[in-house]
Amino acid sequence: MALVHYEIVEHDGGWAYKVGDVYSETFRTHDDARRAAERAAAEQQVPGETETIAYQDEDGRWHDEVSRGQDRPETDVQG
Repeated sequence: MALVHYEIVEHDGGWAYKVGDVYSETFRTHDDARRAAERAAAEQQVPGETETIAYQDEDGRWHDEVSRGQDRPETDVQG
């Protein structure tokens, strides 16, 4: 199972959470950013419906995958 880390960081004159190289919006305080990250992390763990996903790779080829709604990552918030 995948593990997704939400990291609280200083960003754009305030605070944000970050997953990989992607930043959230900027929050005024560290606590605000942490609460938002905790909400986002919790929502990511909510099961959904099994669906087929179509995507194009960098070579322009299309692929179809089945994403099981119960296959959710574990998450944590750091910082």
